[in-house]
Amino acid sequence: MNEKIAELNRIINENDRIVFFGGAGVSTESGIPDFRSQDGLYHQKYAYPPETIVSHTFFVQKTKEFYDFYKDKMIALWAKPNAAHEKLAELEQVGKLKAVITQNIDGLHQLAGSKEVYELHGSVHRNYCQKCGGFYSVQEIMEQEGVPHCSCGGLIKPDVVLYEEGLDSETITKSIKAISEANVLIIGGTSLAVYPAASFIDYFHGEHLIVINKSETQKSVRATLTINEPIGEVFSQIEIK
Repeated sequence: MNEKIAELNRIINENDRIVFFGGAGVSTESGIPDFRSQDGLYHQKYAYPPETIVSHTFFVQKTKEFYDFYKDKMIALWAKPNAAHEKLAELEQVGKLKAVITQNIDGLHQLAGSKEVYELHGSVHRNYCQKCGGFYSVQEIMEQEGVPHCSCGGLIKPDVVLYEEGLDSETITKSIKAISEANVLIIGGTSLAVYPAASFIDYFHGEHLIVINKSETQKSVRATLTINEPIGEVFSQIEIK
């Protein structure tokens, strides 16, 4: 383990075109449950399966049930950035990290201080009226009981990518560009099970592909360094020189 941490530190300190691609494992260390772990949302019991609830069809047909689940299980305003979020922000500030590409919707990277964050699946912090386009914060969504509506009467929808919906094209373009220009790609806290996001790493042609995840990734990658440990624990040992 110490040798792998030493190698990670060497790679980070010798490079300044680093991109981070992260998933739910980055947020679970801040106490936010993921979908696929043994104690994740897929393994909990609701009137409908979670993957059904967070679909576009369910949002349209059973909006109240969607929001009951969404407010209860997908918004975690109490969560704080952990060592991984904080170290990534620090790496960006010193000019080493060029972008964070995240599958998470919690906004913790920005809360930690990261500026260049590409949110593949959107964010709970952005909500828009489907009628007039008016913006609402997540705090305003939580303050409204039941289904939140705009002052114009329109239904408010979170700016999160639900099942059956496509990813934002501009976010895809920026993510692929960042990965393709990176010399170091760090994949952290993700099993690479969600597509099309997992396929973006195929655009990496740099020198060092690093995987930091507690378990093996479902997508096969030719990693130059693999660390099967909690990402916050690993990032807390990074020393920027």
